[in-house]
Amino acid sequence: MMRIGISGTQSTEVVAKSVKETLSDSGFESFYFKNNSKALTADLVIVLGGDRGVRNYFHHALDVDTPVLGISESESNAFLAQIELKELSRYLKRIKEQNYIIENVPRIGVKIDGKDVYPVLNDVAVFTSKSATLMEHVLRINDEEVWHDSSDGVIISTPIGSSAYSMSAGGPVIFQDSNVFGIISVNSLDITRRPLIVSDNSLIEIDEISSRLHCDVVLDGIDRFKINNRIEATKFTPPARIIRMKTDSTTISALAKKVKLAEELFAMPPSSKLLLKILEYEGSMTQKELAVKTLLPDRTVRLALRHLMEKGYIKRKVSIRDARQKIYEISKLD
Repeated sequence: MMRIGISGTQSTEVVAKSVKETLSDSGFESFYFKNNSKALTADLVIVLGGDRGVRNYFHHALDVDTPVLGISESESNAFLAQIELKELSRYLKRIKEQNYIIENVPRIGVKIDGKDVYPVLNDVAVFTSKSATLMEHVLRINDEEVWHDSSDGVIISTPIGSSAYSMSAGGPVIFQDSNVFGIISVNSLDITRRPLIVSDNSLIEIDEISSRLHCDVVLDGIDRFKINNRIEATKFTPPARIIRMKTDSTTISALAKKVKLAEELFAMPPSSKLLLKILEYEGSMTQKELAVKTLLPDRTVRLALRHLMEKGYIKRKVSIRDARQKIYEISKLD
């Protein structure tokens, strides 16, 4: 009998219990866990919480050999978690037959001022603690200096992360089977500066970092770590093992979504643009979470959400975790 672990720090145990009952009805043995070491006893791990849940799982996973099926608890255009919670029962026969593809998703190992931090799936970025403040830095690839630049920051991206923050900053979209990383200097003072594509076997160093304010390293758009001078980025081994139940290209779907959202982007108020980007990158969020994330006043967030809903870019739903709460998410493309 296949044994399935259920994980997800972004989800309540109520949702996990519902998944466990669905699996039990179909003859699976399953268990819910918070300590990732228990994944060792599973044949497959279902991670709840959408893309954010999958990223968080692989930040701290002790066992990455067990393949992971990401589940989104609401409708979304997720890249790491393709399956919606309501669709799970339709895929159980294929799971039992192991009729799916396991994709090795590359991760970036990160050292900040010589100290290891957790590996990332999407990107590692270096920015000043306050936006629109210049940061001076040197980029070295395999110990050779590539540029000495002043910009708003630098982003180092995996292929799957190339359609997230990197693309919004003008970086290229990289297909998932490419053995490369992308490097983008954000709003460089050098107008000839262009994004770089380097082998994923490269040692990437952002060195001699300086600004009038302190600088932070942002990992997968979640955690911020203060940096004094230097960051190193290399391919992290082993890669994350993600189960793909759907064959459509996440790269192509990302491009389609970006093109649609860009059609009226320039006409949007700045607050609406910011909320849209946050929802696009982070997934479903409540109004309160958006206010905390964007640092915008509650009234501004409320008006921006109303504008985006009227335009059909986002929709409001009842949270599965708490029926008293409303969550906002990007609408699916037709």
